[in-house]
Amino acid sequence: MSKILFVLTGATYWTLADGTQHPTGFWADEAVAPYEAFRAAGHTVTVATPGGVIPTVDSGSLAPEFNGGEEGAAKVAAALDTFVELRHPVRLEDVDLADYDAVFYPGGHGPMEDLAVDPVSGRLLVAALAAGKPLGVVCHGPAALLAAGLPDGSNAFAGYRLTGFTNAEETQAGLAGNAKWLLQDRLVAAGVDFQEGEPWAPKVVVDRNLVTGQNPASAAPLAVELLKKLA
Repeated sequence: MSKILFVLTGATYWTLADGTQHPTGFWADEAVAPYEAFRAAGHTVTVATPGGVIPTVDSGSLAPEFNGGEEGAAKVAAALDTFVELRHPVRLEDVDLADYDAVFYPGGHGPMEDLAVDPVSGRLLVAALAAGKPLGVVCHGPAALLAAGLPDGSNAFAGYRLTGFTNAEETQAGLAGNAKWLLQDRLVAAGVDFQEGEPWAPKVVVDRNLVTGQNPASAAPLAVELLKKLA
């Protein structure tokens, strides 16, 4: 049995270019699908957030149109209720990486607001990468990688093949035009080898101990790859 650390955003909004606060948080299925896969495999999950705040689910991620209809939405909502660890997060600042066998970051726009500039999260990511521990990051979760700076000013993930929510997907979602910055652009500027797949289709990229997924549809396939690394 392995112990897996879920690092979730503590943000409840994403500040747009015009100063408005777009309500957000974490994307439900990006947390639920891997959680169910890890628990079914016998692993334990601990949730950590900046300051230990209880993470907020993006209400949009519970809508039928993002879950294949009413039945899918009800299934995700029910699964979220069983994810009891969400209600008892530990402080990210108190996490000892040595206590965990793998680390996973789900998305939602929340990480664009807090984890992208969180030095504690950044140091955790650098340490996980260096330790060779399986590290899974999906959708907007890779925003957290932007805080993974090295002493020489470079990014710890520079040169890694990875994916994340694309400019095309952000445009189709209707938020690109009012975004302060786009995730794909920032990751490319940080020196990563960004792998872009078809919008909304599952895409998982594995490079060494890093496993990334492009969008919500990639969360479950990412969990499969992370479980292979834990086997």
